[in-house]
Amino acid sequence: MSGVAQGFTVIFILIAVGYVLGRTGVLGPDAQQVISRLVFFVFTPALLFHSLSTTDLGAIFSPTLVIAGGSAFIIGAVYFVIARVVLAREIPEATIGALASSYVNSANLGIPIAIFVLDDATFVAPLLLFQIMVYSPIALTVLDLTVLRDAARGRITLRDSVIAPLTNPIVLGGVAGLALSVADVRLPTAVSEPITMLGNASVPGALLAFGLSLTGVSVLRKGDSPRRDVALASVLKMVAQPLLVFTLAYLVFGERGHDLFAQVVIAALPTAQNVLVYATRYQRGEILARDTALVTTLASIPAIVVITALLA
Repeated sequence: MSGVAQGFTVIFILIAVGYVLGRTGVLGPDAQQVISRLVFFVFTPALLFHSLSTTDLGAIFSPTLVIAGGSAFIIGAVYFVIARVVLAREIPEATIGALASSYVNSANLGIPIAIFVLDDATFVAPLLLFQIMVYSPIALTVLDLTVLRDAARGRITLRDSVIAPLTNPIVLGGVAGLALSVADVRLPTAVSEPITMLGNASVPGALLAFGLSLTGVSVLRKGDSPRRDVALASVLKMVAQPLLVFTLAYLVFGERGHDLFAQVVIAALPTAQNVLVYATRYQRGEILARDTALVTTLASIPAIVVITALLA
Protein backbone atom coordinates (compact mmCIF):
# COMPACT_ATOMS: atom_id res chain seq x y z
CA MET A 1 0.00 0.00 0.00
CA SER A 2 3.01 2.32 -0.03
CA GLY A 3 2.22 3.25 -3.62
CA VAL A 4 -1.26 4.42 -2.65
CA ALA A 5 0.16 6.51 0.18
CA GLN A 6 2.83 7.99 -2.07
CA GLY A 7 0.36 8.91 -4.80
CA PHE A 8 -2.04 10.63 -2.43
CA THR A 9 0.77 12.39 -0.56
CA VAL A 10 1.95 14.01 -3.80
CA ILE A 11 -1.57 15.21 -4.56
CA PHE A 12 -2.29 16.63 -1.11
CA ILE A 13 1.04 18.47 -0.91
CA LEU A 14 0.48 20.24 -4.23
CA ILE A 15 -3.12 21.09 -3.33
CA ALA A 16 -1.88 22.45 0.02
CA VAL A 17 0.70 24.63 -1.76
CA GLY A 18 -2.07 26.06 -3.95
CA TYR A 19 -4.23 26.69 -0.90
CA VAL A 20 -1.40 28.52 0.90
CA LEU A 21 -0.73 30.63 -2.18
CA GLY A 22 -4.39 31.56 -2.24
CA ARG A 23 -4.53 32.38 1.46
CA THR A 24 -1.46 34.57 1.32
CA GLY A 25 -2.55 36.26 -1.90
CA VAL A 26 1.00 36.40 -3.28
CA LEU A 27 -0.23 35.61 -6.81
CA GLY A 28 -3.03 38.17 -6.81
CA PRO A 29 -6.82 37.81 -6.86
CA ASP A 30 -7.00 36.26 -10.34
CA ALA A 31 -4.40 33.55 -9.78
CA GLN A 32 -6.80 30.60 -10.04
CA GLN A 33 -8.28 31.87 -13.30
CA VAL A 34 -4.86 32.55 -14.81
CA ILE A 35 -3.36 29.19 -13.82
CA SER A 36 -6.47 27.35 -15.00
CA ARG A 37 -6.25 29.07 -18.38
CA LEU A 38 -2.56 28.21 -18.63
CA VAL A 39 -3.35 24.58 -17.91
CA PHE A 40 -6.20 24.55 -20.43
CA PHE A 41 -4.58 26.45 -23.30
CA VAL A 42 -0.88 25.57 -22.92
CA PHE A 43 0.15 22.87 -20.45
CA THR A 44 -2.47 20.18 -21.10
CA PRO A 45 -2.29 20.40 -24.92
CA ALA A 46 1.50 20.08 -24.63
CA LEU A 47 1.16 17.09 -22.30
CA LEU A 48 -1.27 15.32 -24.61
CA PHE A 49 0.85 16.06 -27.66
CA HIS A 50 3.99 14.66 -26.01
CA SER A 51 2.26 11.65 -24.44
CA LEU A 52 0.50 10.49 -27.58
CA SER A 53 3.35 11.23 -29.97
CA THR A 54 5.68 9.00 -27.94
CA THR A 55 3.22 6.21 -27.04
CA ASP A 56 3.21 2.75 -28.56
CA LEU A 57 -0.40 2.50 -29.70
CA GLY A 58 -0.16 -1.27 -29.90
CA ALA A 59 -0.11 -1.48 -26.10
CA ILE A 60 -3.18 0.74 -25.80
CA PHE A 61 -5.74 -1.05 -27.97
CA SER A 62 -6.60 -3.81 -25.51
CA PRO A 63 -9.60 -5.00 -23.47
CA THR A 64 -8.68 -2.35 -20.92
CA LEU A 65 -9.58 0.35 -23.44
CA VAL A 66 -13.09 -1.09 -23.83
CA ILE A 67 -13.60 -1.73 -20.12
CA ALA A 68 -12.24 1.56 -18.78
CA GLY A 69 -13.49 3.74 -21.62
CA GLY A 70 -16.88 2.09 -21.91
CA SER A 71 -17.57 2.25 -18.19
CA ALA A 72 -16.59 5.93 -18.02
CA PHE A 73 -18.89 6.78 -20.90
CA ILE A 74 -21.80 4.79 -19.44
CA ILE A 75 -21.47 6.36 -15.97
CA GLY A 76 -21.19 9.85 -17.48
CA ALA A 77 -24.28 9.23 -19.61
CA VAL A 78 -26.24 8.03 -16.55
CA TYR A 79 -25.34 11.20 -14.66
CA PHE A 80 -26.22 13.40 -17.64
CA VAL A 81 -29.68 11.85 -18.02
CA ILE A 82 -30.45 12.08 -14.30
CA ALA A 83 -29.19 15.67 -14.14
CA ARG A 84 -31.31 16.71 -17.10
CA VAL A 85 -34.50 14.74 -16.34
CA VAL A 86 -34.62 14.60 -12.53
CA LEU A 87 -32.55 17.58 -11.38
CA ALA A 88 -33.49 19.79 -14.35
CA ARG A 89 -29.94 21.08 -14.86
CA GLU A 90 -28.80 23.01 -17.90
CA ILE A 91 -26.67 21.16 -20.45
CA PRO A 92 -23.32 22.79 -19.44
CA GLU A 93 -23.81 21.94 -15.76
CA ALA A 94 -24.98 18.42 -16.64
CA THR A 95 -21.91 17.97 -18.83
CA ILE A 96 -19.50 19.09 -16.10
CA GLY A 97 -21.29 16.77 -13.66
CA ALA A 98 -21.02 13.88 -16.10
CA LEU A 99 -17.27 14.44 -16.27
CA ALA A 100 -17.04 14.75 -12.48
CA SER A 101 -18.83 11.40 -12.08
CA SER A 102 -16.62 9.44 -14.47
CA TYR A 103 -13.44 11.26 -15.55
CA VAL A 104 -10.68 9.36 -13.75
CA ASN A 105 -7.62 11.01 -12.26
CA SER A 106 -5.45 8.79 -14.42
CA ALA A 107 -2.39 11.03 -14.73
CA ASN A 108 -1.10 12.47 -11.47
CA LEU A 109 -2.63 9.72 -9.29
CA GLY A 110 -3.24 6.89 -11.74
CA ILE A 111 0.34 6.65 -12.98
CA PRO A 112 1.98 6.48 -9.49
CA ILE A 113 -0.55 3.88 -8.34
CA ALA A 114 -0.15 1.88 -11.55
CA ILE A 115 3.61 1.83 -11.01
CA PHE A 116 3.82 1.29 -7.25
CA VAL A 117 0.65 -0.74 -6.60
CA LEU A 118 -0.06 -2.54 -9.88
CA ASP A 119 3.58 -2.72 -11.00
CA ASP A 120 2.48 -1.96 -14.57
CA ALA A 121 1.82 1.53 -15.98
CA THR A 122 0.21 0.11 -19.14
CA PHE A 123 -3.08 -0.32 -17.29
CA VAL A 124 -3.50 3.48 -17.26
CA ALA A 125 -2.51 4.15 -20.87
CA PRO A 126 -5.76 2.93 -22.54
CA LEU A 127 -7.89 5.03 -20.21
CA LEU A 128 -5.67 8.06 -20.84
CA LEU A 129 -6.14 7.62 -24.57
CA PHE A 130 -9.91 7.28 -24.27
CA GLN A 131 -10.23 10.34 -22.06
CA ILE A 132 -7.91 12.37 -24.28
CA MET A 133 -9.13 11.39 -27.73
CA VAL A 134 -12.79 10.51 -27.18
CA TYR A 135 -14.29 11.65 -23.89
CA SER A 136 -12.75 15.12 -23.59
CA PRO A 137 -13.46 16.11 -27.23
CA ILE A 138 -17.12 15.09 -26.89
CA ALA A 139 -17.60 16.95 -23.60
CA LEU A 140 -15.64 20.04 -24.69
CA THR A 141 -17.55 20.22 -27.96
CA VAL A 142 -20.84 20.10 -26.05
CA LEU A 143 -19.57 22.86 -23.74
CA ASP A 144 -18.28 24.92 -26.66
CA LEU A 145 -21.62 24.70 -28.45
CA THR A 146 -23.94 25.20 -25.48
CA VAL A 147 -21.97 27.99 -23.82
CA LEU A 148 -21.61 29.63 -27.23
CA ARG A 149 -25.35 29.36 -27.73
CA ASP A 150 -26.05 30.88 -24.32
CA ALA A 151 -23.63 33.74 -25.00
CA ALA A 152 -25.04 34.43 -28.44
CA ARG A 153 -28.63 33.70 -27.38
CA GLY A 154 -29.18 32.07 -30.74
CA ARG A 155 -29.12 28.79 -32.58
CA ILE A 156 -26.00 26.77 -33.25
CA THR A 157 -25.20 26.44 -36.94
CA LEU A 158 -23.61 23.48 -38.71
CA ARG A 159 -20.47 25.59 -39.08
CA ASP A 160 -20.31 26.05 -35.30
CA SER A 161 -20.62 22.28 -34.78
CA VAL A 162 -17.75 21.57 -37.18
CA ILE A 163 -15.42 24.34 -36.04
CA ALA A 164 -15.86 23.92 -32.26
CA PRO A 165 -13.72 20.77 -31.81
CA LEU A 166 -11.19 22.03 -34.35
CA THR A 167 -10.46 25.16 -32.34
CA ASN A 168 -10.18 23.53 -28.91
CA PRO A 169 -6.49 23.47 -27.86
CA ILE A 170 -6.78 20.22 -25.90
CA VAL A 171 -8.35 18.37 -28.81
CA LEU A 172 -5.81 19.82 -31.23
CA GLY A 173 -2.89 18.78 -29.02
CA GLY A 174 -4.16 15.23 -28.75
CA VAL A 175 -4.92 14.87 -32.46
CA ALA A 176 -1.51 16.25 -33.46
CA GLY A 177 0.30 13.88 -31.08
CA LEU A 178 -1.71 10.89 -32.27
CA ALA A 179 -0.97 11.78 -35.90
CA LEU A 180 2.78 11.80 -35.23
CA SER A 181 2.55 8.47 -33.43
CA VAL A 182 0.64 6.84 -36.29
CA ALA A 183 3.13 8.25 -38.82
CA ASP A 184 6.04 7.14 -36.59
CA VAL A 185 7.57 10.62 -36.72
CA ARG A 186 9.91 11.85 -33.99
CA LEU A 187 10.52 15.56 -33.53
CA PRO A 188 14.05 16.96 -33.07
CA THR A 189 15.11 17.28 -29.45
CA ALA A 190 15.27 21.08 -29.73
CA VAL A 191 11.53 21.06 -30.56
CA SER A 192 10.29 18.21 -28.38
CA GLU A 193 12.10 19.28 -25.20
CA PRO A 194 10.24 22.59 -24.63
CA ILE A 195 6.95 20.84 -25.41
CA THR A 196 7.81 18.20 -22.82
CA MET A 197 8.70 20.87 -20.26
CA LEU A 198 5.38 22.64 -20.79
CA GLY A 199 3.50 19.34 -20.58
CA ASN A 200 5.17 18.47 -17.29
CA ALA A 201 3.56 21.57 -15.79
CA SER A 202 0.02 20.34 -16.55
CA VAL A 203 -0.49 18.09 -13.54
CA PRO A 204 1.03 20.39 -10.87
CA GLY A 205 -0.72 23.35 -12.49
CA ALA A 206 -4.12 21.66 -12.25
CA LEU A 207 -3.48 20.71 -8.62
CA LEU A 208 -2.33 24.23 -7.72
CA ALA A 209 -5.46 25.65 -9.37
CA PHE A 210 -7.55 23.21 -7.35
CA GLY A 211 -5.86 24.31 -4.11
CA LEU A 212 -6.39 27.96 -5.03
CA SER A 213 -10.10 27.25 -5.65
CA LEU A 214 -10.46 26.09 -2.02
CA THR A 215 -9.31 29.45 -0.63
CA GLY A 216 -11.99 31.34 1.26
CA VAL A 217 -14.74 28.80 0.56
CA SER A 218 -16.49 26.06 2.49
CA VAL A 219 -16.77 22.81 0.62
CA LEU A 220 -20.36 21.48 0.46
CA ARG A 221 -21.60 24.72 2.00
CA LYS A 222 -25.38 24.87 2.14
CA GLY A 223 -26.78 27.35 -0.35
CA ASP A 224 -23.58 27.52 -2.40
CA SER A 225 -22.74 23.93 -3.25
CA PRO A 226 -25.15 21.82 -5.35
CA ARG A 227 -25.10 19.06 -2.76
CA ARG A 228 -27.45 16.69 -4.58
CA ASP A 229 -25.36 16.97 -7.73
CA VAL A 230 -22.13 16.38 -5.80
CA ALA A 231 -23.63 13.39 -3.97
CA LEU A 232 -24.87 11.88 -7.22
CA ALA A 233 -21.53 12.38 -8.99
CA SER A 234 -19.54 11.04 -6.01
CA VAL A 235 -21.65 7.89 -5.60
CA LEU A 236 -21.48 7.16 -9.32
CA LYS A 237 -17.74 7.74 -9.36
CA MET A 238 -16.72 5.84 -6.24
CA VAL A 239 -19.35 3.07 -6.14
CA ALA A 240 -21.07 2.58 -9.49
CA GLN A 241 -18.01 2.91 -11.72
CA PRO A 242 -15.83 0.34 -9.88
CA LEU A 243 -18.78 -2.08 -9.71
CA LEU A 244 -19.49 -1.64 -13.43
CA VAL A 245 -15.83 -2.21 -14.28
CA PHE A 246 -15.75 -5.33 -12.11
CA THR A 247 -18.86 -6.66 -13.88
CA LEU A 248 -17.50 -5.98 -17.36
CA ALA A 249 -14.04 -7.33 -16.64
CA TYR A 250 -15.22 -10.42 -14.75
CA LEU A 251 -18.31 -11.47 -16.70
CA VAL A 252 -17.76 -10.11 -20.20
CA PHE A 253 -13.98 -10.36 -20.64
CA GLY A 254 -13.35 -13.20 -18.19
CA GLU A 255 -10.52 -11.42 -16.37
CA ARG A 256 -9.26 -12.79 -13.09
CA GLY A 257 -6.43 -12.20 -10.63
CA HIS A 258 -4.12 -9.24 -11.08
CA ASP A 259 -5.77 -7.98 -14.28
CA LEU A 260 -9.18 -7.81 -12.61
CA PHE A 261 -7.69 -6.14 -9.53
CA ALA A 262 -5.94 -3.52 -11.68
CA GLN A 263 -9.09 -2.67 -13.64
CA VAL A 264 -11.13 -2.06 -10.49
CA VAL A 265 -8.39 -0.03 -8.76
CA ILE A 266 -8.09 2.31 -11.76
CA ALA A 267 -11.89 2.74 -11.77
CA ALA A 268 -11.81 3.70 -8.07
CA LEU A 269 -9.47 6.62 -8.66
CA PRO A 270 -11.06 10.01 -7.87
CA THR A 271 -12.31 12.71 -10.21
CA ALA A 272 -9.52 14.40 -12.13
CA GLN A 273 -8.74 18.03 -11.35
CA ASN A 274 -8.93 18.67 -15.10
CA VAL A 275 -12.71 18.76 -14.71
CA LEU A 276 -12.36 21.87 -12.55
CA VAL A 277 -10.06 23.37 -15.19
CA TYR A 278 -12.73 22.79 -17.83
CA ALA A 279 -15.45 24.18 -15.57
CA THR A 280 -13.36 27.27 -14.84
CA ARG A 281 -12.66 27.77 -18.53
CA TYR A 282 -16.38 27.79 -19.38
CA GLN A 283 -17.48 29.28 -16.03
CA ARG A 284 -20.16 26.63 -15.55
CA GLY A 285 -20.42 24.05 -12.77
CA GLU A 286 -17.24 25.19 -11.00
CA ILE A 287 -18.43 24.46 -7.45
CA LEU A 288 -19.79 21.09 -8.54
CA ALA A 289 -16.43 20.14 -10.09
CA ARG A 290 -14.44 21.39 -7.08
CA ASP A 291 -16.53 19.71 -4.40
CA THR A 292 -16.81 16.40 -6.26
CA ALA A 293 -13.05 16.30 -6.83
CA LEU A 294 -12.39 16.80 -3.12
CA VAL A 295 -15.04 14.34 -1.92
CA THR A 296 -13.94 11.59 -4.33
CA THR A 297 -10.26 12.15 -3.54
CA LEU A 298 -10.94 11.59 0.15
CA ALA A 299 -13.29 8.66 -0.52
CA SER A 300 -10.90 6.92 -2.90
CA ILE A 301 -8.38 6.19 -0.13
CA PRO A 302 -10.60 3.75 1.82
CA ALA A 303 -12.13 2.52 -1.46
CA ILE A 304 -8.76 1.40 -2.82
CA VAL A 305 -7.84 -0.15 0.53
CA VAL A 306 -11.05 -2.23 0.47
CA ILE A 307 -10.53 -3.24 -3.17
CA THR A 308 -6.96 -4.27 -2.37
CA ALA A 309 -8.10 -6.39 0.57
CA LEU A 310 -10.75 -8.12 -1.55
CA LEU A 311 -9.02 -8.58 -4.91
CA ALA A 312 -5.26 -8.21 -4.56
